[in-house]
Amino acid sequence: MPRSKNQDKMSLISVHVPKKMLEELDELVRRGIFPNRSEAIRAALRDLLYKEVFKTKPPKEEKKEEDLPISLLKGR
Repeated sequence: MPRSKNQDKMSLISVHVPKKMLEELDELVRRGIFPNRSEAIRAALRDLLYKEVFKTKPPKEEKKEEDLPISLLKGR
């Protein structure tokens, strides 16, 4: 299967994470918050870079409250 242009621009990295962290990551994917592990990790890395390197908040995605999981709505 040929790679897309977007895949060609990405680099593969390997990381070791605690089992519990991976289980939590998989739960985010299972609940549909992210389509897969890679996208969840990219989002986390993007947020970290905005915070620590660019010293700004990442742009917010336009999401309606009804699109958010109940656990994220608690405490609002």
